[in-house]
Amino acid sequence: MSESPNTAVAATVQEWQPRLALLVASTFFMEFLDGTVLTTAIPSIAGDFAVSPADVNITMTAYLMTVAMGIPVSGWLAERLGARRVFCSAIAVFTLASLLCALSQDLTMLTVSRVLQGAGGAMMVPVGTLVVLRRTPKEDLLRATAYLVWPGLLAPVLAPLVGGALTTFLSWHWIFLINIPLGLAAFLVALRLVPRGVGDQARRLDWFGLLLTTLGVGALVAGLELAGHSSGPLGAAAVAAGLVSVAGAVLWLRRTRNPLFQLNVFATRTFRATSTGGFIYRLTISAVPFLLPLMFQAGFGWDPLHAGIMVAAVFVGNIGIKPATTPLIRRFGFKPVLVFASLSSAATFALCALLDAHTPEPLIFALLVCSGAFRSIGFSAYASIQYSDIIPGQLPSANAISATLVQLAAGAGIAVGALFLRIFAAPGVFGPDSVAPYRGAFVAITVLMLLSTADSLALHREAGADVSRGRTASPKTAGS
Repeated sequence: MSESPNTAVAATVQEWQPRLALLVASTFFMEFLDGTVLTTAIPSIAGDFAVSPADVNITMTAYLMTVAMGIPVSGWLAERLGARRVFCSAIAVFTLASLLCALSQDLTMLTVSRVLQGAGGAMMVPVGTLVVLRRTPKEDLLRATAYLVWPGLLAPVLAPLVGGALTTFLSWHWIFLINIPLGLAAFLVALRLVPRGVGDQARRLDWFGLLLTTLGVGALVAGLELAGHSSGPLGAAAVAAGLVSVAGAVLWLRRTRNPLFQLNVFATRTFRATSTGGFIYRLTISAVPFLLPLMFQAGFGWDPLHAGIMVAAVFVGNIGIKPATTPLIRRFGFKPVLVFASLSSAATFALCALLDAHTPEPLIFALLVCSGAFRSIGFSAYASIQYSDIIPGQLPSANAISATLVQLAAGAGIAVGALFLRIFAAPGVFGPDSVAPYRGAFVAITVLMLLSTADSLALHREAGADVSRGRTASPKTAGS
């Protein structure tokens, strides 16, 4: 038996396994945490390697680019070699690379090790999700995604705390050393829990499609990183090159006989929502943790610790509402929940535009808790609805495309936030004070979020009903 799209994939959809979902979520947490935890250790690393802190940023960019560029090939590897083999190998590579990061003697070795770590992370994220999705019936998809969403919500809360504590009380090396026992435990548990499967050795790789897609995604991530830190033309050129390469990939994938991705997944309206309203939603949400600390420090005059504690309110709301997200979706359905989450998020952004240094801090904290709660509701709903009408044979393509879009949305959110700050930096309608650029940026992302609301309003009323309420969706619901 092989893990071919039409036979073995359908056969592997069996019982819902919470332990398997928790294992995958744990590996996701390691990957997400390592994407941001290094920020607090940059000065310490720069001191040890006798380089400027700005130079150390390359280790973070290299990691994020490798993760994004490795995702497109993950679906093919899972089908060709078997999801269990690829997932366990990814954990092993990530763990070994973490050790190499800790042993690095200079910036070059650390950067190369981070690239290897990113390659392991790129396989863990989509292949781990694929393992869970293949074992999860439609009626349990909400429960499964509830496990898979929490790492992305919790990791940003713990990253500054974990990175700061390890660097202060031990050394920056422990940021990576802590992954070794965690990775070893995850590897052993994966060998026990992840079902065996023989890959489809006849599955051919679309090399040209992979080349175009990988170059396009890599250029987009690099361009968005550059755009988020400077206003030079290099970032815009990289983004333009990435868009051209992705457009070429789409043309190729639509015509070739054995494409890297099955683009017909976009014919399913509930999945297409991930690349339209869902992409805008994630982009806009990703801009908020970038804008808030800057506004509190540069606009309000707060110190970094003060600002960090206040921003933590967003993630308090994320985690606090999490137990209620699944009951809300089951009670009201996907469309009303998505409309509510995006509209409510837009309202909190508009209120953020009214804040200033004289606003009572308890009021700011409460507003950010609400914003975090709405963020969590929307993330959970999009994570579940995107697979609600996807047939088993399309899961590898849908999963890889979704993971790539999530990476791009996160990078685009920071870049768009930085762009809005530059646009509104000049004195204008939002006032001459130091808070004016942030006021304008929050108004702009409010408008963007309303575009996500409009997309959700276009969904069919019963969209994803087989997942949210245990029904079988009609053809009209699935494809409209």
